[in-house]
Amino acid sequence: MSFPTPEYHEFEEFQNRSKKLEEIRELGINPYPAKYAPSDKTETLLTKFGDDAVGHSEDAAAGATPSACIAGRIVLFRAMGKNAFGQLQDGSGRLQIMFNRDLTKVEGLDETKGVTPIKFIEKKLDLGDIIGIEGHLFRTNRGELTLFVKKVTVLCKTLLPLPDKHSGLADKGTRYRKRWLDLITNRDVIEVFQKRSQILKIVRNYLENHGFMEVETPVLQNIYGGAEARPFATHLNSLNQDMFCRISLEIPLKKLIVGGLERVYEISKVFRNEGIDRTHNPEFTELEMYAAYMDYNDLMKFIENLFEKIAIELYGSTELTLHSDIENREYTVSMKAPWKRMTMKESIKEYGEVDVDSLDDAQLKQKLLESPKFQEEDLKDVPRGKLIANLFEELVEHHLIQPHHITDHPIETTPLCKLHRDPEQAKQGIIERFESFILGHEFTNAYTELNDPVLQRKLLLQQAEKKLAGDEEATPLDEEFIEAICQGMPPTGGLGMGIDRMVMLFTKMHSIRDVLFFPLMKPEEQLVEKEDSVT
Repeated sequence: MSFPTPEYHEFEEFQNRSKKLEEIRELGINPYPAKYAPSDKTETLLTKFGDDAVGHSEDAAAGATPSACIAGRIVLFRAMGKNAFGQLQDGSGRLQIMFNRDLTKVEGLDETKGVTPIKFIEKKLDLGDIIGIEGHLFRTNRGELTLFVKKVTVLCKTLLPLPDKHSGLADKGTRYRKRWLDLITNRDVIEVFQKRSQILKIVRNYLENHGFMEVETPVLQNIYGGAEARPFATHLNSLNQDMFCRISLEIPLKKLIVGGLERVYEISKVFRNEGIDRTHNPEFTELEMYAAYMDYNDLMKFIENLFEKIAIELYGSTELTLHSDIENREYTVSMKAPWKRMTMKESIKEYGEVDVDSLDDAQLKQKLLESPKFQEEDLKDVPRGKLIANLFEELVEHHLIQPHHITDHPIETTPLCKLHRDPEQAKQGIIERFESFILGHEFTNAYTELNDPVLQRKLLLQQAEKKLAGDEEATPLDEEFIEAICQGMPPTGGLGMGIDRMVMLFTKMHSIRDVLFFPLMKPEEQLVEKEDSVT
């Protein structure tokens, strides 16, 4: 079988660089050495020497100024008579460098073949090539810290060019699909992902300081559960059985609570075979935490204190200026605890001006039909609790700019939550659940967990019946989970949160794709086929 030649092999730049690669080898240089050990980072050098008068180029040439050794990509190059200036970019930033016709040497270069070091640098190296350099620092007449290069080591000859320095990567689809190019050319993108890493460290430290243990549970499951979502299915050949990528972390973590691990959390990937939009990706990172002897009131305090802590550590303030697609404007949002708390019914009454307790089911449906989002057939068999939840989504969510905890949801919204401890609320089918909203978007989902095995089985049987009736998002019956609950789960509070959406908030990014290294995208081949079919 023969494979087609990649399109990039036809590029003139690829062919030119491939020729230079062979010429570099002929000059005695290994263009892909196994190791190099730079002792410095550009950011460290720029910070350390600041505005210090480290000396002039003559001092650096004589070796009388501080020495440095860095490695990175050549991102700028221009020859100027006896010297050639450039910029080297490593993972921390950029530093100006200067090659000298007389004093710069190239590691491994066989000069008997008629190529001088400066000619090698000018003719054989290209923008994007990765090199290691050693030399001495000096400050130019304009005051810019510069490294006078004494020795160059070729570390990687690149065969494809970087994006054009002026237009860069204008197409967002290309930026997401070829994230490596986005990272090379856009420093602010690196900073977003550095901030993501910092946020995850803050979250982990916060949880561990409160006695939580980080655990790992299986990604592949025999039975999926913990949320209403369509799963990704696969087949395990060695056991000849169908498996599912998990849609939630909930069920195995609750089993660990049954086993006596009183505070556990997991930050990991979950998978839902659903749509893609500004705040959703089928593969996303979720935090779930479970604590024995806590309830949903404790979790409200816990999560608002976490958000407050993140804001202070990142920005030194609980007041953040954030842009929202709601009215396409900026808002000053306060993360300071405590956050506003309202029941779902109270929020509908206050923000939607509808008292759901005064309306029967037909009237609730009529209210929903005022929106073009709903058709009469969509609401035919929808239970009252779901009607109320839909009314909340339609009338309230976009009003929740400042942080809100929306509490006390209808039981129809989840089969895994404890009925309200107030007997009157419990009679109405109200559960001890809250969701946290900021800028009109949900950030957390939390319960006082249901630990009554009889009621739990009844509710999960209802889910299984819905699934048999054709509801693709309903979950199958998990008898093993019910068996675990039968062996005793203490009173427990549980919370789930989408990490990516939280990172969007704190990095002020508009799309979930901006905080995922590799968001799900159509392959370029499919895009080309689509374009061809149109033309």
